[in-house]
Amino acid sequence: MRATESSDAGAVRFGAGKTEAGKARSKTKTVKPVPFSQRIAISPITAAVALTSLLAVSLFTIHDTVRSFVDINREMALIGTNLATEIAALSPDAAQAAVIAAADRFDSVSSIDLIASGSASLQPTLLSQSVVAAPHGVLDLHPEAGGTLAGIVARAVGGLLIAGLITVLTWRRRKGGMPDMAQRQSYQAMASAIPMGVACWTSAGSLVVCNQQYRDRLNLVGNSVTYHDAVKRLITGGYMKLLNEDDTNRLLELHREDGSCLLIDERPLLDGGFMTLVSDVTERKKTDTLLTAIREEQRLLARRYHEEKLKAEAASRSKTNFLAHLSHDIRTPLNHIIGFAELMRHQTYGPLGDERYDDYVASIKQSGEHLLASFATIFDLVELESGQKSLRADPVPVDELLETVIQRFRPQATKQRLTFVRGEPCGAVVEGDRLGLTRMLANIVENSLRFTPAGGRVTLAAFAARDGVVLEVTDTGIGMDEERLASLSQPFALGDATFTREGVGPGLGISISRAIAELSGGHMAIDSSPSLGTTVAISLPLEAESSLQAAE
Repeated sequence: MRATESSDAGAVRFGAGKTEAGKARSKTKTVKPVPFSQRIAISPITAAVALTSLLAVSLFTIHDTVRSFVDINREMALIGTNLATEIAALSPDAAQAAVIAAADRFDSVSSIDLIASGSASLQPTLLSQSVVAAPHGVLDLHPEAGGTLAGIVARAVGGLLIAGLITVLTWRRRKGGMPDMAQRQSYQAMASAIPMGVACWTSAGSLVVCNQQYRDRLNLVGNSVTYHDAVKRLITGGYMKLLNEDDTNRLLELHREDGSCLLIDERPLLDGGFMTLVSDVTERKKTDTLLTAIREEQRLLARRYHEEKLKAEAASRSKTNFLAHLSHDIRTPLNHIIGFAELMRHQTYGPLGDERYDDYVASIKQSGEHLLASFATIFDLVELESGQKSLRADPVPVDELLETVIQRFRPQATKQRLTFVRGEPCGAVVEGDRLGLTRMLANIVENSLRFTPAGGRVTLAAFAARDGVVLEVTDTGIGMDEERLASLSQPFALGDATFTREGVGPGLGISISRAIAELSGGHMAIDSSPSLGTTVAISLPLEAESSLQAAE
């Protein structure tokens, strides 16, 4: 659509535009009479209608002929079958007489011959029909085909007349490169229905028809504009870029001075002209630019996320290694401290002198044992989180697991004046490490007993389903708010002063229980409300055999 002087996208390759020298040479040539075949040249529509009508008449004639022959053969077979039945019980002479008489009974039969078996006089033709007439031989029936053939010919001639009439009614002559008025009106109606700028041009570049959208783009008033004028109007103040060009279409992108962007698609027509489609793709280009920027930003964010993830994983490994070494390095001197305190408490090598030393030594031993237990717990968590500690995969009855925990903490619940109950038996069997699962439940139950006031209630229950079992610990303790509940996923999280009660460890019980649950193929969920209580639910997969039995 760009002017041929400034771009290589002129309309010449579609047949539009001729040089002035070529036009001058054509004027000086001797005018020759136009051949009759060109003077009566019909339009493509008329030619298509004529060919379609001729093809339809041919197919109809073939179908009519085949159907007529099939009907004749069927009728001959039916007459022969009935006649063979009639003469089956007659003598040969009587049968011959009956056959001769039958030829006069049927108007559609030209002749009927009774031919003895083994005779060589049987001469089958296209329309003849042979029927076995035991025991007399074979009936040879010849139809009266003259009327049938005449009907076929008559119907074929009638079809040809109708096809000729249709062709005459749709007769259109080609007038140079410009369609006639009816075709132009048809083009106009079609162009008006297209929701983009559309213009049709002749092979010489003259405008045939265009819709209102195209007129608005070029500010056209009449149809006197040529293709090259339209190109100059469109490209004024902007630039054009060729996107694709081949024998079937040419695609160009026009960037105008006002910032808008037009997509121009040119396609050739059958009569030698071509069609121009103009659509506004300004918003689409803006969207594409925005999407490109978003994708680039997402790529950068993904790279940053990957880098931060690697840093976080490295920091986690460093933390794990640090805790492991710290726990290992501190437990050795702590054992010495505890051992020496025990010797001093028993005054193995003589009296200490002052009675107050007994209390000091007892405090040293108790604090050392507390620190040793805390570092042992830290070391266990490090091993669980790093995967260094493997858990067994044995069948564990859930009811026995719950009963073990109940028996262990019932004296503590009685001492704290708490109601400690167990739910109904479920009969499920899970696959896991018995000691690890017991420790997982014990940590949760111990927290529930610790943070439930006297007179409260702690319930330990299990619920089995087809795909797993849920262990649930529910208490009526002090509960937690959302902020405190979110911090439970982090180790060493003790929260406010409400939770800093005597005997509270480093805050690793929930973290260890969660790690054991996840290593066992399960999941832990906590729901809590202040002053109402807390519910901890752990889902575990069933043992393979138990799952199959449940499915059955």
